[in-house]
Amino acid sequence: MFFLAELPTRDMIDGYAGRHAPGQGQAIEDTLLLLRRASALIRQLDTYFAGHGFSQLRFLTLIVIDREPVRDWLSFSEVASRLDVSRPVVSRTVRSLVEDGFLTERPDADDKRSRRLSLTRKASGKLDALLPGYFEIIAAHAASDM
Repeated sequence: MFFLAELPTRDMIDGYAGRHAPGQGQAIEDTLLLLRRASALIRQLDTYFAGHGFSQLRFLTLIVIDREPVRDWLSFSEVASRLDVSRPVVSRTVRSLVEDGFLTERPDADDKRSRRLSLTRKASGKLDALLPGYFEIIAAHAASDM
């Protein structure tokens, strides 16, 4: 999250940039604006998912399995490698999704140490319920950037 409600003035940015990153004032200002916009979007998405009793991480965990083009499952390792969070956090998230009936978990026939994770009907229904609002928020954010 980016926690500045009010960005520094251009004069302040130029002052700091002059000492620490000469000639980069505009790039720094542009990046600060990007950070603030991205943080606002993340907060909006967090609020949206919370209103549906979910979280972005739970949603994205389902999405990475759902978007798999050639099979209806992923191994835990594949899910973990496709999410930008630590493996312990992925493990807790997957465990909660299994406990809540959104994922099924079964041993991999080819590798007994591996687990295959698949969406349940409940997960598909949850994605169907969440995706319209999710894309509405993303589209509104993109439109406001133009």
